[in-house]
Order: sequence, then C-alpha cells, then structure tokens
Amino acid sequence: MKGPIFSKATLGRLPVYLDYLRTGDHGENISAAEISRALGLGGVQVRKDLNAVSGTGRPKVGYKTTELIAALEAVLGRKAATPVVIVGAGKLGKALLDFEGFEEYGIKISAAFDVDNSLLCDRILSMDTFTNYCRLYDIHAGIITVPAACAKEVCGIMIKSGITAIWNFAQIELDVTDNITVCQENLALSLAHLTMKLRK
Repeated sequence: MKGPIFSKATLGRLPVYLDYLRTGDHGENISAAEISRALGLGGVQVRKDLNAVSGTGRPKVGYKTTELIAALEAVLGRKAATPVVIVGAGKLGKALLDFEGFEEYGIKISAAFDVDNSLLCDRILSMDTFTNYCRLYDIHAGIITVPAACAKEVCGIMIKSGITAIWNFAQIELDVTDNITVCQENLALSLAHLTMKLRK
C-alpha cells in the first residue's frame, strides 16, 4: 500500500519540523500549536501537515514526540535513504552528484554514469556497468542529464535495468508505460516563469 502523497510545499516543511523536534527538550508530548509558534508557521497548516504524517494528535495532549519524530523520519527516509543514480556526468550531472541537500528528503545519489571514460572516478562509473550496478544495489530511481538526442536510449536502458522512477532534465518527452513515473524538468520554463514575475 502506498503512503500519502505530499505537495512540494508540505515536503519543504517536513524537514523543518524534524530538525526542530530533534533539538532541545520538548518533553514527552508536543502540540501543533507549539511547533507553529516556534517556527512562525500557521497553526492550521502545521496541524494538517502533521496529521498527514502521523495521524491526528490527541486533544490537549498533542503528539508523542518520539512517535512524531519516527513518523517524520519514515516519510523523509532519514533512516534508510533511497539510492538514486545519474546518467550523464557533465556539468549538470556533476552538480547534482555533489549536491548534499537531497539527503534532507531521504535521497542519496549513489553514483553517476557516463560513456566518456575521461570522466570516470570513484563516483562516476562507466555506462557499461550501469545495469549490473542497478541490479546489485537494488536501484529503482534515476536522473537523466544527457543531451536530448541520447535521452530516449538512456531511458530504455534505465527501464531494462529495473528503474521505475525517472527525473528527466533532457529537453525531450519520454514515451514510457504507465508503470514508469517520469518527472520532466524544464529549466528554461522555470527561468521564464521567474523572469515573468519580475515584470509584474
């Protein structure tokens, strides 16, 4: 059974709640109101977020602190981070490989792969080893940062290697079956949206 689906805004707040709960002595129980005051967030929103994570808190008691921490860790994957691989170790691929913020959301970039042997190092491996690596380390999520002309081929290799969730930075639509999840990232569109805000 799949867990609840959280919006981007909610996912952005969950690590904040967890970090707050992990610091200081909050006692056996803690209320949504206490958390909202401490973090400067709306009480209704905090209560809604926490209810989605761990169920409704008890009236006048709130949530058991240790149970709430455990629930947040489970949602964010802090205890067992999901391994993800990158195909394409150019500038963008390397930037994602070195980015440490993924771990806040229970994601660990396990390795990057490329066909250019001059790029190979401890964390950048030959594309020839990709399928065996994914099967050996039970990888089911991948990031595509190759040129558009290569993206469909890479997508096919990922799917054959057991990957079912793909974050695609290549500017081309990937044709996949319903059991494969693709998140299309359009950097140009995001920047255009940002500049439009400046014009208002």
